[in-house]
Amino acid sequence: MIAKTEEDFNGLKEIGRIVAVIRDELVQRTVPGITTKELDEIAGKMFEEHGAISAPMGEYNFPGYTCISVNEEVAHGIPGSRVIKEGDLVNVDVSGSKNGYFADTGISFVVGEGDPVLTKLCNTAVEAFEAGLKKAKPGSKKSGLGKAVMATARNNGFTVIKNLTGHGIGRTIHEAPNHIYNYNEPWDDELLKEGMVIAFEPFISTREEEVFQYDNDEWTYATESSFVAQCEHTIILTKSGPIVITKSE
Repeated sequence: MIAKTEEDFNGLKEIGRIVAVIRDELVQRTVPGITTKELDEIAGKMFEEHGAISAPMGEYNFPGYTCISVNEEVAHGIPGSRVIKEGDLVNVDVSGSKNGYFADTGISFVVGEGDPVLTKLCNTAVEAFEAGLKKAKPGSKKSGLGKAVMATARNNGFTVIKNLTGHGIGRTIHEAPNHIYNYNEPWDDELLKEGMVIAFEPFISTREEEVFQYDNDEWTYATESSFVAQCEHTIILTKSGPIVITKSE
């Protein structure tokens, strides 16, 4: 989507605020002993309170209001009976729509006291997002974001997931550009445009560079033996700098 009008900006900011509030509430409520289904039910009630619709459920008939992934799971984890434990690496991904506008956000974090490497991994995902954000300017090459992400990962002793990417968003949950890579892809020389709305989401990995999809649920992406952290926000590109519409209040 290319945001052009005041209505566009206000509509995007409204749903951005809603999914950010839900994301932050789920992070606060993620404690040892709670199940991913219980967390998802909290999100469902909040979507209803805000007059918004869960994007994965509304657009793809996903079996949950949100995607909650734990440890070996990386993305699109289905909420269920899994019990959160101390030290787990959890990813909460919240996307939704209201009045025809969409926003998407996600964050990975360690529950309670955990492995310092996992904490560093999560911090690196945030650092990689911020590094890529500096490259998110109209007229710049889209590949510059991925180059910044990969450099940040390597500087911290990690790598990136190459077969999960960011994407355009705005009037639907997935729009052009179809891919915003987490590494430098030289042929990907598309120029970013003023008003472009994108979901930028670095995935930082301890070792593996690809995820696979579970055969039994056709949704969840996981790794064989690595941990992965994500930081995702929806941003609007403007001449005066990117507007992050899913930041915490």
